[in-house]
Amino acid sequence: MDLLNTLVEKGLRRELPSRAEALAVLATSDDELLDVVAAAGKVRRQWFGRRVKLNYLVNLKSGLCPEDCSYCSQRLGSKAEILKYTWLKPDEASEAAAAGVAGGAKRVCLVASGRGPTDRDVDRVSKTIEAIKEQNEDVEICACLGLLSAGQAERLREAGADAYNHNLNTSEGTYGEITTTHTYADRVDTVRQAQAAGLSACSGLIAGMGESDEDLVDVVFALRELDPDSVPVNFLIPFEGTPLAKEWNLTPQRCLRVLAMVRFVCPDVEVRLSGGREVHLRSMQPLALHLVNSVFLGDYLTSEGQAGKADLDMIADAGFEVEGAGTTTLPEHRTPGGCGSVCADGAPAAVPEDETGADAAQEPPAPAPETRADAAPAPRTDLVTVRRRGAGTDLAPNA
Repeated sequence: MDLLNTLVEKGLRRELPSRAEALAVLATSDDELLDVVAAAGKVRRQWFGRRVKLNYLVNLKSGLCPEDCSYCSQRLGSKAEILKYTWLKPDEASEAAAAGVAGGAKRVCLVASGRGPTDRDVDRVSKTIEAIKEQNEDVEICACLGLLSAGQAERLREAGADAYNHNLNTSEGTYGEITTTHTYADRVDTVRQAQAAGLSACSGLIAGMGESDEDLVDVVFALRELDPDSVPVNFLIPFEGTPLAKEWNLTPQRCLRVLAMVRFVCPDVEVRLSGGREVHLRSMQPLALHLVNSVFLGDYLTSEGQAGKADLDMIADAGFEVEGAGTTTLPEHRTPGGCGSVCADGAPAAVPEDETGADAAQEPPAPAPETRADAAPAPRTDLVTVRRRGAGTDLAPNA
């Protein structure tokens, strides 16, 4: 396909595709799916080889959030029967993190429910970071605590945090339909605060909330402009007891198209396969490794993932290797002193975002609906399992 050849060439040069090209990836047929994966895989291997970075979540405080994010089992008014507990002590969090590091995780992500941290919360998390790094000096720490206030990002950086996560989740145009207690602009501001403080920015999306192809392209293009180092791609886990419990819009094929589109738009960033992969990709998870270069090991915040050993076996069986602690994840041009993804060998990274340009005119039309297999996915509610082990429990974590 001329489209895929063009996208590969742009990805190898770190050039931004046109919006029409990104939409065309999402519109490809199932017959073309392996071609799409192979093309995006060339871009992935150019910048990351066959390495897979492992990340491990520690839920420091679960449930009872005052925000109303429709996708979240911890939201205000959620009836999901999840674990609810207040802050883990630093030694408890360190013990939980150690299990992930022992399983091969290079980064530990410290997450807490809530609108955003108080200054006391930042002190608490700072002590937790110190406790983890005393036991595992080389581990990367990413904090995810909600909306930041002035000076908090700097304090986390001084405490030893390496990164900060705050996802955009969906497009600016539809954000108000998903969340009303804060704005899309609030999220963008927090990511920019983290970047200004010298933290590596991590910001991604959730697919499967009923959004259109245009919404998906909008949020991924916004992420490209924001230029985080890591882009986690989550697939909605429709928890019973949340407003989106009936949103079963994804198939494995759809998930792979979304991941491929993200890789073409963000060719040289850490694209992370995140929550919902077991529920929606299922047996096709190994194919996703050709598109992403990072995954979460084991369980998530309030849901259980597949066994950590199964993750490691999957990576090895697919011909990939776990990225070691001594390896720099990002390409050299994205490390401090590099030019990031916004420049390319002296040429501007972005092309005009004119959807009526020549690129759009040359693209093939979308395939007829009958060639698609994702029109009526069968819900797999049996694969949504509430986390009952690890942090906040007396049971051993999954790592």
